Amino acid sequence: MQHFILKRLMSALVGVLGVISLVFFLIHMIPGDPVDVMLGETALAADREALRQGLGLHLPLHEQWWNYLSSLAQADLGHSIFSGRPIVELLLERIPATLHLSLTALGVAILIGVPLGLLAATRQHSIYDYGSMGFALFGMSIPNFWMGPLLILIGALWLEWFPVSGREGWNAVILPALTLGTAMAAILARMVRSSLLEILDEDFLRTAHAKGLSPFQAILTHAFPNALLPVLTLVGLQLGGLLGGAVITETVFAWPGLGLLMIEAIQQRDYQVVQAAVLCISITYIFVNLFTDLLYAWLDPRIDWQDPS
Repeated sequence: MQHFILKRLMSALVGVLGVISLVFFLIHMIPGDPVDVMLGETALAADREALRQGLGLHLPLHEQWWNYLSSLAQADLGHSIFSGRPIVELLLERIPATLHLSLTALGVAILIGVPLGLLAATRQHSIYDYGSMGFALFGMSIPNFWMGPLLILIGALWLEWFPVSGREGWNAVILPALTLGTAMAAILARMVRSSLLEILDEDFLRTAHAKGLSPFQAILTHAFPNALLPVLTLVGLQLGGLLGGAVITETVFAWPGLGLLMIEAIQQRDYQVVQAAVLCISITYIFVNLFTDLLYAWLDPRIDWQDPS
């Protein structure tokens, strides 16, 4: 067990280091200069150079990268180039909103996707099956940047049931959560259906029917738990993906979360904030997948904890 956990932790750390380095170099390739954003293009050359040296932007790129890694090793995310505030404070202000949106979207996906998958599997080749899979295809085909404005148009402007943007009010999360959760619900419905179809012809289900269990009881108590392992893996992957998808959705709905913070920082060429936001999202994604691996291995006795492969 310890070998299994250590191996997964080492893989996660290598992944985090790779993401940090890749984002660092890519963000410095974006056209534009943070000094120009802060001082304006009409600033004096002396003032521009003084600010550049104060921010450490005059150093070669590899030295900036090494200094950034050294600061991270000391748990120091630095300060925002644009506002001067500690980045930790900015993250702590925005993370709760992103978690609120992501967990609500996950709940929406489960409430929609699991019943549709069950219905499609138990009514295979019926109108219910075709309708559920049609919804799944529809949900996977629509991007967030199109679904979001469509829901705003219908739910906020036509029906006037929800606010257009922001986080004011209990119902402000519904439209962005539907935008994020619909695509995941579609994928989840397909996975539940395919996993159940592999189980429905197993001998233990025939035994359950022979003992007098109704089809509903046999599926709910025997088939569905055995079909959950691949679904669990998918949910773990999709939960991490929700954080990445939240960048677009938060921008569409002006949701004050981590994704919107990152977009604002990119526009301001605030390198430190962009790196910290991507670092936060990537670490969450990697460790959600790590937790899913461990939970999968714990639930499935066929997995050997000591397997060195």
